[in-house]
Amino acid sequence: MSFSKRLTTVRKGKGLTQQQMAEVIGIHLSQVKRYESGETQPSLDVLRKIALALNVSADTLLFDEEERGPSEGFRMQFEAITQFSDDEKIVAKQVLDSLILQHTANRLAAKK
Repeated sequence: MSFSKRLTTVRKGKGLTQQQMAEVIGIHLSQVKRYESGETQPSLDVLRKIALALNVSADTLLFDEEERGPSEGFRMQFEAITQFSDDEKIVAKQVLDSLILQHTANRLAAKK
């Protein structure tokens, strides 16, 4: 789904008219209409204001659910990590950081 469709869907889901959203964000109604028609995209500052006004993350407006976040298997593992002690969480983060660094280095080396 495009940004314009997600914006429209979320705004309507929150029960806001385009005029109400424009007022909350501090922009002109015609600009909201341009965003929702897909004619233009908001700046980062306006995107932040939209997300705050709609009480959602910017990710909700920018990405489909399957585009962000871990797969279901990793999600369950990350939930298990939340039960670790602080020291165990540090070790888990270090392991993940090193794996990500190794993966990035391998990708860069393969491009050469």
